[in-house]
Amino acid sequence: MLLSTSAVLLLGLLIWILLQIRYLRWSVVLLCGTFGFLLAKTAAAPLVQAALDGVGGLLGQV
Repeated sequence: MLLSTSAVLLLGLLIWILLQIRYLRWSVVLLCGTFGFLLAKTAAAPLVQAALDGVGGLLGQV
């Protein structure tokens, strides 16, 4: 849970920065957010979570 909270905060900060430098549009942010929420409800969610846990574990060893 701590890793997913950190990932959400980090990605939120990245999106905010990209919006500030006008690299992203609000429509793209909303589309990606909607895709993420819909992806979380599919059968692919455990696979995505396992991949994020693996990356987090790998970064934790560095």
